This record gives sequence, structure tokens and C-alpha cells, in this order.
Amino acid sequence: MVREGRPRILVIGTGDTKADELSFMRERIEAVDGRAVMMDVSVLGDPPYRPEHGRHAVAQAAGTTIDAIANSGDENSAMTLMALGAARLARSLYDRGEIDGVIALGGTMGTDLALDVALALPLGVPKFVVSTIAYSHLVPPDRIATDLMMILWAGGLYGLNSTCKAVLSQACGAVVGAARAVVRPQAERPIVGMSSLGKSCLKYMVTLKPALERRGYEVVVFHTTGMGGRALEAIATQRGFAAVLDFSLQEVANQHMGSVVNSGPDRLENAGRSGIPQIVAPGAIDMVDFPTWQPVPARFAERPYHAHNRLLASVTSDGETRREIARAIAGKLATATGATAFILPAGGLQQWDQEGKPLHEPDALAAFVDQMRESIPDSVELHEIAGHINDDAFCAKALEIFDRWVAEGIVRPGVAG
Repeated sequence: MVREGRPRILVIGTGDTKADELSFMRERIEAVDGRAVMMDVSVLGDPPYRPEHGRHAVAQAAGTTIDAIANSGDENSAMTLMALGAARLARSLYDRGEIDGVIALGGTMGTDLALDVALALPLGVPKFVVSTIAYSHLVPPDRIATDLMMILWAGGLYGLNSTCKAVLSQACGAVVGAARAVVRPQAERPIVGMSSLGKSCLKYMVTLKPALERRGYEVVVFHTTGMGGRALEAIATQRGFAAVLDFSLQEVANQHMGSVVNSGPDRLENAGRSGIPQIVAPGAIDMVDFPTWQPVPARFAERPYHAHNRLLASVTSDGETRREIARAIAGKLATATGATAFILPAGGLQQWDQEGKPLHEPDALAAFVDQMRESIPDSVELHEIAGHINDDAFCAKALEIFDRWVAEGIVRPGVAG
């Protein structure tokens, strides 16, 4: 539903040092028929304007005082406490129906705080960060909210200029427009989260998605190229799924091998921690991704290589590395508090590892399968199939487990129609 009336946008920044920029943002938000609600996160001084939510209120939301924050030790500890207060206060304002979106401005300090605020707000609340480190590897995947929008604060830091105004005005227009147009998630049917890659690599979603929809579920498929898995984990943390079918674990392999194409260290952990029933399979764990525009990591210099495009390339891992990845997967599954099943396709894990294909390495695959059998925790149902993950038998096994869990009351039943 499109929101009627003036969208209320929470504007966050340090008003003692960035008053001109923040005042310009307020002006631009109101020029496009939004309403700016100012939150000041300054530590050492007051802004020249009166914010709706001042720094003392932010400190109070963190359970402390602004004087205690100023004397907490250093700028890192001070801004960490302000981030806690800002995140709590922003969530409280949202829960009370007082804001429709949020925009924050900052360098590394302000961005650090803004990321916490964005994570505190649910999917569907527009979140925009204007940052000097937008798109930087300084921002780890696990700090990025599911639907966060960022723009580089070009020409920022020391007052207004024509370049800075162009960026800030775009950001303000974007967040107002998003708040006016957003259709927030409405859980009319239980949601099943599924991980996958493009169907040239993993194909099961082509069969499973319509099969689950016929059973009365909404299926949300996440592309596991780093941020897709991050989104799955974020929604799982908020208990947003009735079940998770986590069948593409390439991001786990990437994280284990030090690739920047990862979803953070808690990938494959949040559904289990939240008690969400999960069926897991090791799709594409034999591939390690890295940016095409960087040199092949020395550890993989002699391994089979594939450039997917000018952004993303992959190499395959050897048998011993796959054993390491198997142990890492098993360790994550052991932390689950909800029902967990693991499907082990002994015949292959992605399209190009089949016989006759360029990434076919039967000995390395056998090493992974053997280690997985040995390492899987007793708390996890192990279902081994002889075939490939892209075979019909894999989909049949996944639906067999899912339907049994529905019958046993482990997974909430779907909604007819």
C-alpha cells in the first residue's frame, strides 16, 4: 500500500560538526513534501538547531548519560554507545508509528553508527546512508541491513558545495520517494527462505518453488553471491521464515577461505539459532569466489579457474580444502536449536562438476562426502542420495522431508489459495 500524507524521515547526524549539511537535508526533504525528524548524535556539543531527538535522549536510550559517554575512554567507545542509543531510539520511534524512513550522514564514525540503526529496523523501512565509505570493503557484509541503500558522499566532510549538494539532494529525494512508494512485506502465507545461484549452476528452485507454492507457501530465493546470503541471515535473525531450505553454501566456503565474496561469519547459523526448521545441502561448496579484477589467490593458482563475468570469478578447491569446509558446515549445524536435516548428494554439487564437465573432480568430491558423513552432528538428520544436486531425486528428497515436518507439526502448514 502506498503511504498517504507526508513521509516522516528520521535524519541522523552529528549536528555539532555537520549542521550545514543536515540543515540542507532537512530543507530538501521538506521541499519534496516529506517531514524531517532530526536526531542529533553529537557527543561533545549541541547543534545550532533544535532537533526533535537530541543527544541527551540518545544517551538515555543507551542507558547512560552524555557526560558518561564523553568520558567513556575514546572516540570509538563514545560512538559505539551513541550507536546503541540511536538504534534503540530509532526502533522505538518506528514501533510507535512516528517515522516512515531513515537517512543518516557520516564519515567512518557516522557510518559505523548508521549501520547499527539500519540493522535495528525491519525489512521495508527505507534506510539510506550517505557515507564517505559507501561501497567500501571497510563495511563488512554482516553490518549491512537487508534493504540498505547507500550513496557516496562525494565532496563531503567540510561544508556544502555544489558536488555535495547534488549527492545530498538525490539521497533525500530517494528516501522520501521510497517511504512514499514502499510496499512492506505482508505475511499472507508462511514464508520459506531458499538459497541458490543462477539456474545454470543450481536448478532445484525451478522445481521446488512452484511445488511449495502449491502447498500454500511463499518462497523467497536468495542469490548466494555475498549479500544474498546476508539478507537470508538477517531475516532469519528476525524469525521471518516458517522454514529455510539452505541449499547453496558457497558463501560458507568463501568465508572459510578468506574470500571477500562472503556473507559474514554467521552464515548458516541464524536459522538454527532462531529455532527455524532448516533443510540444508552443500550446493556449490567446491567453488571459491573472488573478484575477477584481482589476481587469483596464490593458494589456488594451479586450480581450475572460471571467470563468470568481469566482476566474479571462481576456482575449485582440492580434496583437503573440501574436508575443511565439511567440518566448518558441520560445526555450524551443531549450533542449531530447531529441526535440521542435511541432504548429501554424493553425485555432485553444481552443474559443472558432473562427468564430462570442466570442473569434474571425483576424488575431491569423494573427500567432501566422506568428511561430511563423519562430521555431521547426531542432532542433524542425514539424508544421502546417490545422485546430483540438480537431479529430480534431490528435489523429491527435499519435499519428502518438508512434507513430513509439516505432518509432524515442525513446519507451520501452508495457507490454501
